[in-house]
Amino acid sequence: MTYIRLKNVSVDIPIFNANTRSLKKKLLRPLSLSKISQDKKGIQIIQALKNINLNLTEGDRIGIIGANGSGKSTLLRVLNGIYAPTSGQILSEGNIASLIDISLGMNSEATGVENIYIQGQLLGISKNIIKENIDKIIDFSELNEFIELPIRTYSTGMCLRLGFSVSTLLQPEILIMDEWLSVGDANFSKKVNSRLSNLLEKTKIFVLASHSKDLIINNCNRVLWIENGSIRLDNTSKEVCEQYFL
Repeated sequence: MTYIRLKNVSVDIPIFNANTRSLKKKLLRPLSLSKISQDKKGIQIIQALKNINLNLTEGDRIGIIGANGSGKSTLLRVLNGIYAPTSGQILSEGNIASLIDISLGMNSEATGVENIYIQGQLLGISKNIIKENIDKIIDFSELNEFIELPIRTYSTGMCLRLGFSVSTLLQPEILIMDEWLSVGDANFSKKVNSRLSNLLEKTKIFVLASHSKDLIINNCNRVLWIENGSIRLDNTSKEVCEQYFL
């Protein structure tokens, strides 16, 4: 059976040399001061998540809402296994596909073809499966005449198209998204929406973080309202959205 279970999960993020880095302001600006502390060495710590208990099972279509800096993206990365919890436990069963940073890990000096294999390996897709599907990936990306060029020559949109084409190659049991993707021009966006809809129909657990009420209502049957790194409300989409989107 497919599931993800979080038991008392907390995530603390250290900000090294924060007093001398301009990055500090960018990181701390949206965060509540109550989430910032110091450890015994004087290093500033952001508590991005605090004692999260969550049980996701087959049939769950989970929306995650909350203000910027509330912990939504951190929770997505914990669910996907990108972030390990500082404390608590994560248990899961089922293969996971993440559409969070779909161009993450690309090598700008490598060609489009080479990056397809790089992305595939990062996603746990074997070289044989990539090789069998390479023509389909290239065809879907619509990068045919550019696929042998280094991706430093690509636009941002072209990189996203390539990353999306690889990331959605396999049907996942668990699909995690940070906002609904809008990649490329109108025609390509139609292809993206069609593929995402097909994936969603067959996915056993779906998680979507979004600021859009319509996206949440139309695609989710349950919503988590995250506030200051904790779950403020966990209920039906209708119940939570009526309180959050006032």
